[in-house]
Amino acid sequence: MRDFATPLDESRRCFPCALSFALPMNPKIMATIQVGPNQAYADEYARVNDHITKVSDALAAEIKTRGFRSLALAASDRTDTVAIKGDFPHKTAATRAGLGWIGRHCQLVTFEYGPWVRLGTVFTDMDLPTGPPIEQDFCGKCDKCVEACPADALSGEKWYPGLPREDLLDARACDDWKTAHYPPYNGKHNCGICSSACPFGLKVLRRSPRG
Repeated sequence: MRDFATPLDESRRCFPCALSFALPMNPKIMATIQVGPNQAYADEYARVNDHITKVSDALAAEIKTRGFRSLALAASDRTDTVAIKGDFPHKTAATRAGLGWIGRHCQLVTFEYGPWVRLGTVFTDMDLPTGPPIEQDFCGKCDKCVEACPADALSGEKWYPGLPREDLLDARACDDWKTAHYPPYNGKHNCGICSSACPFGLKVLRRSPRG
């Protein structure tokens, strides 16, 4: 994280490293939201976020017992309502950790679970081994997420490290659509249609046991 402006600790210092992890969503639930979110998805979203928060807090606490600085990033917390973003993008840490790449839907895509994951991040100054970052897009010519987006908020651009978010996503158009059409779910901030259309996610569903 040395090339990035991370959140600051109590003494206003940045962190040189981040520990990034992904927890999978239930694929059967994810497959049900191709026409819009539902209560099962909202519940799953909240459940996984809660799990991430507990894991992140435990990791941060353990790191501190070993004499290092640490800070857990909230699983899903919009701290800038104007720019519609949190304190730091989890997916930036995740790509640097080699967990996946950013798809045309502006979400992290993993080979194992597609985009059907939620992300956790813990910042630290502990000297940790780091894997090679992923700096390549593996979506090819696929644009199913772009076609599926009801808000027309996705540009269809191909991701590369350093590409500004606004070149991939019109965050205001996305947020306005969710607020207008899906108010019952997660404080008007749930949609997931673009994610549900991703072939990398649908592969997970085909691998899942029936029943």
